[in-house]
This record gives sequence, C-alpha cells and structure tokens, in this order.
Amino acid sequence: MKKQTMLAAGDIILGKDPEKYFAGVDTVLKKVDLSLGQLEVPYSDKAPELADLHRQLKNLTPLSGRFDVLTLAGNHIYDAKEIGVIDTIGWLEDNHISYTGAGLNLAHAKRPALVEKEGVRYGILSYNCTGPKVMSATEKKPGCAFVDIVTHYELGDVANPGGNPTKIYTFPEPVSFRGMLADIRELRGQCDVLIVYLHKGIVHKPVKLADYEQVVSYAAIDAGADVIFSSHSHILHGIEVYKEKTIYHGLNNFIAWVPSLSPNFKFKNGVRNEVFDPEQWARNRIEMFGFIPDPAYPTYPFHPESIYTILAKCLIEDGIIVQTRFIPMIVNKAGVPEVVTRKGGGEEVLEYMVKITEGAHLNALYEWDEDELIIRSR
Repeated sequence: MKKQTMLAAGDIILGKDPEKYFAGVDTVLKKVDLSLGQLEVPYSDKAPELADLHRQLKNLTPLSGRFDVLTLAGNHIYDAKEIGVIDTIGWLEDNHISYTGAGLNLAHAKRPALVEKEGVRYGILSYNCTGPKVMSATEKKPGCAFVDIVTHYELGDVANPGGNPTKIYTFPEPVSFRGMLADIRELRGQCDVLIVYLHKGIVHKPVKLADYEQVVSYAAIDAGADVIFSSHSHILHGIEVYKEKTIYHGLNNFIAWVPSLSPNFKFKNGVRNEVFDPEQWARNRIEMFGFIPDPAYPTYPFHPESIYTILAKCLIEDGIIVQTRFIPMIVNKAGVPEVVTRKGGGEEVLEYMVKITEGAHLNALYEWDEDELIIRSR
C-alpha cells in the first residue's frame, strides 16, 4: 500500500455562485487521496422552505469531484422535512459521492460509508449529538443517526430560582450511545481506517467544551475509531490526543454561505419553515450568545473569531494513520475560506488554536512543517 493523505472539512453550506468559494482551498483539496466534509443543510428544488435560501440541487455541483464522502448527521438535515432528505441523498447518489449519517430511516442513516483507495479501506460513521429531536431518523421516518444527549441543570448554592444555572452537566443517553458503540465495533472488521464524524459542541462559544463531548469521543475510540472529527459549533474548538488517537473537537465552518442568518434578513416569498426559522434564530442569537455579526461579512454572519478555521489532515501508511495535522485557513470578507501560509496568516491561526486548546485544558501541541501544523500530545 502506498502512503495516502486524508482531509476532513467542517460544515459546508453552499448557496449563490458556489464555485467561487472553493478558489482558496482547491490547491489542497486536489492533492489528497480521500476528502470528506459535513454537509450541514438539505437541498431540494421542490421544498418551499428552501426557496429563499438558494438551496437548489444545482448549488451542490462543486462538491462533485472534490469530495469522496459527505457526512449528513446534524441539526438541520430535516429542515425541509422528508423531501429535503430524499432529494439531498438522491443527488449524492446520482453524483457518486458516498454519504453516511442520514437516510430514509434509522437503519439507512446508520449505514457506514465504505470507500476503498488503492487497497486502503476507509469506513466512516456520522452521528448528531444536538437537537432538535425532529432531525432524528426513526424506523419509519427520514432523518439522521444520533446519540441523544441528556442535560442536567444545577442551580447550586445561590438564592436565584429561575436564574441561570451555576453548572450544566451533559452525558449521553444510554440506548443511543450503546447503539453508536455497537456500530463502530461492527465496522471495525470491515475497514483499515475507521472515522467517526460527530455533530457536537456549544454553538458560537469559544474554548468551552460540554462534558459529553469527551465522553462520547473517548468511547468511540475505545470501541475502535482511529480518529474523531467534529463540527456544529461554527467556531473552532481545540484538539486533543487520546490513546494516540486524535480528536478534532470542532473544525468550524469550511464553506458557509448564510446571508439568511444576518440580522436584517427577510423572507421574500412569505413561506415560514416550521422546523427552523432563520429570522427568529438571528434575533435569538444576539441575546443567547452576546455578539452581533460583523456587517463586513454579509454572507458569513458568525462570531468574529470564526474567521479562523482549519482542515484536518491525516497521513496514512499501510492502512494506518501515522500522523495527524491541520491546515490553517482564514475566511475573508467575501466569505471565501483561504488556505494561508505560515507567514501569510498561519501564525495568527496557530496562536488562536493554542489559546483555545490550552483554555479547554486539552493536551495537543502543534509544530510547523512548512505551512502545515503537526499535532502531538504533551
């Protein structure tokens, strides 16, 4: 088996003029043996809920030839209900892109993606660890694969009933958690490199990890995973190494074209989405997370620190991951992610990664190799 490279990208949301958003990343995407990413939202030419959001199937075209696998488990896959799931996976099948994490029912959603590259067998599983529950597949309903998370709020020793809790505990619900572990154990014998991609994390919150994130990630590795990728938070989170396996706790956005999340967005056709209302979310987000998007980024209205993002990179020899890395990127004001060199912005991304890794008490260390960062453990 020859040496191979694998890249993993964070959340992908394509919209108007989608091809131009790959201009800053194609140099690295086209040099790898396997590429995967998280398709964050559904696409359909028929769903009225998507009419003002530029989520027509044609806008997925740039993914063809660039990605081998797309993970689908997430908190938006059912935004356009059944037709959104059906049309999205139908397009992926028609364009020969493997997928995992969503399907016509729960068994379909939990089905792994299996891809072979010159004798190396890659197996990928994808699970959503966030709400709402309507996103989850059942035996009879389309949706995503999931690990439900239980949240317990502790008021603590304060005289403030009804106020903010002093401690929030989160942990995986046992039945769905055991289901994920069983899936990983079953897949272990079918592949050389086993990847678990989790949709998890606290959105728009720098540094902080919820309790369940390490619990689920560690257990996935104990069950047989070789690497953990994560997205959902729309902001970078730190990296750690557990039993010599790398956990990317939050890859942030890869490409995210979402003018609908700007504070001044208004629907034109009057159709309201019963599942997700971007207008209401944009209003709530200001109160919940305490930031107002920079108007200089009209299609990328996220936390100011979300301009720093990365691609995960794994080096594979003889069917084994022998080294993990990341490639630094910065999102420009046009919303285009750009791979940056060490001297051309990379040091800025590294400084941020060190800050959020150490701030979350994670054990990863980073070392430059030309314009990429090698990941090591303390």
